[in-house]
Amino acid sequence: MTKLIALLAGDGIGPEVTGEARRVLDALALDLAFEEAEVGGAAYRAHGHPLPPETVALAQRADAVLFGAVGDPAFDALDRALRPEQAILGLRKALSTFANLRPARGFPGLEEASTLKPEIARAIDLVIVRELNGDVYFGDKGRRTTDAGLREGHDLMRYDEAEVRRIAHVGFRTARTRSGRLCSVDKANVLETSQLWRDVVIEVAADYADVELTHMYVDNAAMQLVRNPAAFDTIVTGNLFGDILSDQASMCVGSIGMLPSASLDADGKGLYEPIHGSAPDIAGQGKANPCAAILSAAMMLRHSLGEAAAADRIEAAVATAIRGGMRTPDLGGTATTRAMGDAVLAAL
Repeated sequence: MTKLIALLAGDGIGPEVTGEARRVLDALALDLAFEEAEVGGAAYRAHGHPLPPETVALAQRADAVLFGAVGDPAFDALDRALRPEQAILGLRKALSTFANLRPARGFPGLEEASTLKPEIARAIDLVIVRELNGDVYFGDKGRRTTDAGLREGHDLMRYDEAEVRRIAHVGFRTARTRSGRLCSVDKANVLETSQLWRDVVIEVAADYADVELTHMYVDNAAMQLVRNPAAFDTIVTGNLFGDILSDQASMCVGSIGMLPSASLDADGKGLYEPIHGSAPDIAGQGKANPCAAILSAAMMLRHSLGEAAAADRIEAAVATAIRGGMRTPDLGGTATTRAMGDAVLAAL
């Protein structure tokens, strides 16, 4: 049965990297159909909104969404609700994708791209499970003028126990597929939201006697990701902390251009995207690393489309291309976006 993929390339380097991911998927000759739609700044230019209704409708009826990137400095002066970046938040809400999986692992041959010692970078193999629909990103926010005449901004950090419980289950199930170790990251020594988080995670742990649960404050977790990232296997954390730690993990590996992600709903339908941004400074120059987008396509095959063997082939092909010396500028080389895609296709 043909599976429909919504291809939302977006802004900046988004069309370049998703184009290479599409070439790799086409080479597998699977029963996939693609339908494209505009999102982000490109959608605002065409429709006056970063997330038009027709784009949402396509994403909702598709079996999975392959997403590029959004962000365009030309629209920085718009009201926040109309800025390109709001499109991804709107899609997550429309698709009820509450669980973000962000794997980070060292690729043989890329040790020199990391700022960590080679033996430390080589040992990285972890997954960050990030909650996507709560926290300060979706809490009450605004600005006001105080009685003293000062401008003040506020963003409410909030979670209810049901939101914490469902992401905790994802964290425990993910840890079960790996080494059976789950670290829950919070700031329970300061934040009441984090204390609730910790309490609920401990309650959920009763259903997973085979998984070892530990807890860590987010500031310590940030330090340990640099000091000894191999100590982590699966991390579960909230929206804000997960956003920061996953970007940090990408640089431990060597480049944000290497890390894919999956945003999943309760039934396993997902939105798949590289974690890098739109990088408008290099857009259209053929300098972008497509590996994160290609690896996001592999995650799509594994988590939403039931094609685990094809996903394994893509991941092995990326590893082969890297091991063979192919390097885009973010990895210290001069290879173009297309050349990296060609190398992955050749290995495939």
